[in-house]
Amino acid sequence: MFLKGTKLYAILFLKCPRCQEGAFLESSPYNLSQFNKVKERCPECDLKYSLEPSFYYGSMYVSYGVGIAVAVAVYVISLILGLTLTPIRIFIAIVTALIVSMPYIGAVSKSIWASMFFKYDKDIATKIKHHKND
Repeated sequence: MFLKGTKLYAILFLKCPRCQEGAFLESSPYNLSQFNKVKERCPECDLKYSLEPSFYYGSMYVSYGVGIAVAVAVYVISLILGLTLTPIRIFIAIVTALIVSMPYIGAVSKSIWASMFFKYDKDIATKIKHHKND
């Protein structure tokens, strides 16, 4: 479904946008002591994840869009399930979903932002796979 080589794979699984093997973050998005800290370089292909200082500030705009998508999804799911919620309960459900998913939204937003600037390189990914198999 989410095949390696697609941007969606790198984004959803928080992998290096170039080789899709190395980790993108220092740790899990829900590890609050290192909240969405991006690694300096890919541990597999040595890609420098930041093109310039404050590179990931642009991901805040992406985060807004992803948050809106989550809010709309919560509302649509409540309609599909046939829940007759008052506006305040819908609001509470949306806010709860946003609070719970906030660390992952931030991580995915940074991954989306990086994927807009770095392309998947099949040759590098193949070299890494062959090196791991040896």
